[in-house]
Amino acid sequence: MTQKDITFVADFLTEHFNEAPELYNRKGKYFNVERVGQYLKDEDDDLVSPPNTEGNQWFNFLKDSTHLKESPLLFPYYPEKSLHFVKRQMEGVIDQCLQKPADVIGKAVHQAVCMSLYKISQSEDSTPQLFKLPFLWNDKTSNLHYVLFTMLENSVSKIHILRRHTDTSRSVSNGILAVEFGNFLNNSINESSDSRCYSCLDAHFYDDETVTVVLKESVQQEGKERVLAQLPLS
Repeated sequence: MTQKDITFVADFLTEHFNEAPELYNRKGKYFNVERVGQYLKDEDDDLVSPPNTEGNQWFNFLKDSTHLKESPLLFPYYPEKSLHFVKRQMEGVIDQCLQKPADVIGKAVHQAVCMSLYKISQSEDSTPQLFKLPFLWNDKTSNLHYVLFTMLENSVSKIHILRRHTDTSRSVSNGILAVEFGNFLNNSINESSDSRCYSCLDAHFYDDETVTVVLKESVQQEGKERVLAQLPLS
């Protein structure tokens, strides 16, 4: 070790481990411990060397503020406790805040309708992913909920639209329907009816009246065409 290293260690010991008679009545705490480590101990005991808050602008501001001093919105300060203690206190408060909404929301949710989309064999080892691209939209003007999704396997050229009223006691016409793209984009007399088919890569609502879809050619060849289409719900 160099003399500089020895001096550094000696200064550290001198600063942090001087005898502190005022701490003799503390259990096992006869010296001023290193001040950073005390904040990280997972204990409920008071800090051996609590911070000096004198002159702290935030504490002075709170002390001089009549309204903020007693405000329930401010998390209480524990100058004698470690960060682990404060963390447990904060977690308890957050859990308490979230418990009531969770109970109320949980009791308010119930099943409005059940639809069977597909069936699979129970003998299969792994369940195939047949449900894809679920996208939700709420039309506040008409009080309608929409869900866009596609089904894989035999329905790659279709997009399904599920529509429900926000009032679960009311029903709407065409609650669920499918739109098949197929070859509707063929606009040349030279193209046969089955020469170009399209499947849906993605779909989102653009607004209450329009759906945006990204289509691709289903043929197995290089340079598949991609199409961005705007489809009116009507």
